[in-house]
Amino acid sequence: MSTDPNRGHGERGRPPGAPVGPGSLLWRTAGDPRSLLTGTAAGIMQLMLPGLGAGVMDHSNFFDDPFDRIFRSVPYIWGTIFTEDEDQGGERGREVRDFHPDIKGVDPKGRRYHALDPDIFWWAHATFTWEFFRARELYFPVPLSRAQREQLYAETVTWYRRYGVSDRPVPATLGDFEERFDEICRHELEMTPAVKWVLDPASNPATGGPPVSLPGPLSLLDGLAGRSAGDLLRVMVYGNLPDVVRRRFDFDWSNPDRATFVALCATIRASGPAIRRGAMEGLFPEGTPHLHPRDPKRVVLAGPNPNQRTRTRSAA
Repeated sequence: MSTDPNRGHGERGRPPGAPVGPGSLLWRTAGDPRSLLTGTAAGIMQLMLPGLGAGVMDHSNFFDDPFDRIFRSVPYIWGTIFTEDEDQGGERGREVRDFHPDIKGVDPKGRRYHALDPDIFWWAHATFTWEFFRARELYFPVPLSRAQREQLYAETVTWYRRYGVSDRPVPATLGDFEERFDEICRHELEMTPAVKWVLDPASNPATGGPPVSLPGPLSLLDGLAGRSAGDLLRVMVYGNLPDVVRRRFDFDWSNPDRATFVALCATIRASGPAIRRGAMEGLFPEGTPHLHPRDPKRVVLAGPNPNQRTRTRSAA
């Protein structure tokens, strides 16, 4: 018998969940490649939480290959969304959870951390929740109504419960989530060593690069945004970030950057027909379940994306 995602709500004050499955807002959002466009900003905010950033530095090949964690993690995390039922969702979620028991230590400021600390584990999930809401706000042509936003949030609560980690930190409502997320951005995030390295072109070659040609419908912006791969990435990441994070950490954000970002968002919002023909499907890392662009009732697995093919050729 499948687990009821609302089980435990009420007397114990747990936040209510909502069913996750075909036709749910979570499926429709995570299954669309536009949901990934805010992912780098979400990843940076993950690394800004001291315990999470230290865990990534200490227990992965982060400095050798900063993108490897993304390519490895997204298929598993999306796999906890696109399941047949709650039983399978819980099975896949616990598999992800069980990658983390040995990720623990002391951060550069002497603070102990453990990846399964509910506050740390929930923050990683919270950034994915934020990623989907932010992508909906910036890159989807029709904004969600307030009721739909509440529905999507309730679905992300069910999604989080699939990991089998305490839901003590989980805010009860979307409004509570927005308040808590803003509080963490204002007071708890730090410019950790991991983030400093990610954003430093002298240390991380991935922040620079040759002039870039954008794929599919985004090719219209080549002349506007195509200064270099690193410059375009900076505009997208900084534009996607919450304003409070951009201002608090004094990220470089000029009027030309703002104009480029506005044009980029407008182009993507208008690119629905091209996306339905598969124009952006290559954004999904290999093995990531998502919705077929021409048949949104069908879940498919992504093949190697362009970045992964480039990395494979470079390693050969």
